Amino acid sequence: MSDTAEPTGPTEQQTTFEDLGLDDRVLQALRAVGYESPSPIQAQTIPPLLEGRHVVGLAQTGTGKTAAFALPILSRLDLTQKTPQALVLTPTRELAIQVSEAFEKYAARLSGVRVLPVYGGQAYGVQLSALRRGVHVIVGTPGRIMDHLEKGTLDLSELRFLVLDEADEMLKMGFADDVETILADTPDSKHVALFSATMPAQIRRISKKYLTDAAEITVKSRTTTAANTTQRYLLVSHPQKIDALTRILEVENFEAMIIFARTKQGTEELAERLRARGFSATAINGDVAQVQRERTINQLRQGKLDILVATDVAARGLDVERISHVVNYDIPTDTESYVHRIGRTGRAGRSGDAISFITPRERYLLKAIEKATRQALTQMQLPTVEDINSTRLTRFDDAITEALGTDRVAFFRDVVDHYVREHNVPEADVAAALAVVLQGDQPLLLEEEPEPVRMPREDRPARADRGSDRGRGPGRERGPRSSGPSATYRIAVGKRHKVEPRQIVGALANEGNLGRGDFGKIDIRGDHSFVELPAQLPGDTWDALRSTRISGKLIELSRAEGHAAAPQGKRKPRHK
Repeated sequence: MSDTAEPTGPTEQQTTFEDLGLDDRVLQALRAVGYESPSPIQAQTIPPLLEGRHVVGLAQTGTGKTAAFALPILSRLDLTQKTPQALVLTPTRELAIQVSEAFEKYAARLSGVRVLPVYGGQAYGVQLSALRRGVHVIVGTPGRIMDHLEKGTLDLSELRFLVLDEADEMLKMGFADDVETILADTPDSKHVALFSATMPAQIRRISKKYLTDAAEITVKSRTTTAANTTQRYLLVSHPQKIDALTRILEVENFEAMIIFARTKQGTEELAERLRARGFSATAINGDVAQVQRERTINQLRQGKLDILVATDVAARGLDVERISHVVNYDIPTDTESYVHRIGRTGRAGRSGDAISFITPRERYLLKAIEKATRQALTQMQLPTVEDINSTRLTRFDDAITEALGTDRVAFFRDVVDHYVREHNVPEADVAAALAVVLQGDQPLLLEEEPEPVRMPREDRPARADRGSDRGRGPGRERGPRSSGPSATYRIAVGKRHKVEPRQIVGALANEGNLGRGDFGKIDIRGDHSFVELPAQLPGDTWDALRSTRISGKLIELSRAEGHAAAPQGKRKPRHK
């Protein structure tokens, strides 16, 4: 008999990851990345998977289903087994990479867990070497998995877990026969989890044939957004986020604002950086005591505070009418969280604005949000220096107009008249001098164009495993070689972490907004590597790269004084 479950509102909000029975080391990894509570699909899927039941999950992309199957699988792995224990099938190479990276992140505290993405376009040698060393979790596209099975290079005889992720998409792309072959040729004792946004007849048939007594879990996300809330997004790379946010705060006419960050630490860091730039901002998250939380919200309600930086959990139940703007500094990974977030504005019949920052690797989340909410977000452009100066002059004018309406003007008019008579100075000069005194050392206008915020390039469209992607590498085109001086940097990942040059280039390029021409030689050692990068890295790039992870491990970027990276074989100094 199957179980059908749907979210129950307040009960889901009270559930914690600790309540679900996960391995303590997995819980430690979740705390390290700042996850506070499970989404509905996670809360309902994890327990039956831990119990060893088959699961059929009906959920849209962006509901957090990757963690729903990855966390229980990692909690039940036998690290002494060398043959693959878990296989996750995905429709595209992009999703395979994303899911494998998620596994590595959640397995950060599980020593020795090996995860291998397998997809078309990647060299067979890399995959074969990893398979010979032993792999616990394989995330792959059906076509390349079938290739390995036909060649006899993949042993699934001891497989314990099989996940079909986005099953309806795999069938649409013509992988139905491959999926059924893999299901039939793997042990009958395996536990299967099938996730799909829809349940067409073919998937229902597969479910009944291969998943006996499956727990059926349906998560119906709240996908309606207020009609009076304007939804926009800004394409921006991670290192430029704080500068982009500063410009938006300058030009947007907001009354009060909530800025959402993904983690507790992220809220504290962002609030501190905003205060350093002259904005009144306070953070609330799961670590903030209830008394302090209530005091902060009251300050926001009373107009004593205008900017609140929050996590999803901390903002639950927050109802303040004067919130005119919501900014997703970190876009949420599930659509329901997005809807809840922007529901903080546009309340009581008032209009509201929601702005989401989208990095190049997060475009799929934007598409998921638009699909789930059935609304297209409008792309916005970064405010220019001219926009900022125009806004500053307007506010200066408004301040003068407001002051002219006060009773104190008569007193100061006498003071100015006295100065004019005594010093024979035109009144306009006196007014200008008073403006200088009021402004202080901070210039009223931006005099020079600051470092431009580089907009990310368009991502390449997703491709199926077979056909057009065969023989093509996963890299992407970047700009020409930088002509500036370079230096050697040390990162704390190496051969023992199974890293390759393409992973290093991809991670550093995406997180640090670096181009192809910024990379020189890469020297991969046992537990660390050396990389040639520009000698002068901007401060924001440093900040972003220090928190970058490769294969789930923090790279701990540092200058490697006195070391020159040695070329690896015939590798060229530029990487694609």
